[in-house]
Amino acid sequence: MSTTTLKVIALFAMVIDHIYHFIPNTPEWFGWIGRITVPIFIYTLVMGFQYTSNRKKYLTRLYLFSFGMSLMNMLVNYIFRNYAVEDLSNNFFVPLFLTAFILSILEKKQPKYLVLFGVWQIISLFLCVFLADIIQFPNFQSTGANGLIWGAILGNIFLAEGGPLFIIMGVSLYLVRNNKAHIVMVYTFFSLCCFYVSYKWGHLMNIWNKLLFPFTDYQWMMLAAVPFILLYNNKKGAGLKYFFYLFYPIHIVILYLIGFYLNGGFSALLIK
Repeated sequence: MSTTTLKVIALFAMVIDHIYHFIPNTPEWFGWIGRITVPIFIYTLVMGFQYTSNRKKYLTRLYLFSFGMSLMNMLVNYIFRNYAVEDLSNNFFVPLFLTAFILSILEKKQPKYLVLFGVWQIISLFLCVFLADIIQFPNFQSTGANGLIWGAILGNIFLAEGGPLFIIMGVSLYLVRNNKAHIVMVYTFFSLCCFYVSYKWGHLMNIWNKLLFPFTDYQWMMLAAVPFILLYNNKKGAGLKYFFYLFYPIHIVILYLIGFYLNGGFSALLIK
């Protein structure tokens, strides 16, 4: 399978997963299918990163889409702030950007850049907590959504969608990228980590812990992506680069609005 084929498979799984997330009364098994989405997209990024000719342009593009998605989330949350609807916080561009950014630092092989990155993570985390939790800006319904928005803007790995574990997984996969057996071992290890975190500490989750480890109790089902990873043939495929970049925010907003409508939101909107 080429990179494009893997991304298309992940895209279909993502839509099914988001239907479960946004549309009421959708069966839970839709969410099971969606577990393969994140790891496949991260894997394709990791494998494609080594062939990217212009790393600076690539990182800039990922960040701009991440930033734009944050602004879109803020706008949607502002419009629907007075209704009993979940704040929009989806932004998978963030872990993709941060994974690629860390890989670019590692390739420089200069510890000072890792130190600077670590210092920024501490500073930006305090800034995010201050903005989202203390002064509560922007003042939406969910502190967690506020944190994810600021985490995206400031590039913080602790406040990225999916939490830091998937970013660490991406970096680990890059380090073993030339050995399929090692890739499966690393991937299986992180799948088991997701299971253990949910099993051991899932009942203790408060708002900020959920930002760090936002897993469902069936996140371990991401193991189902292993066959697709093993079938990867190291070929790019058709590309369709901007299709994937644009499809993500567009389908999120469409499903969000459909869910709002099915929950009777537009009726309340008309009454007001």
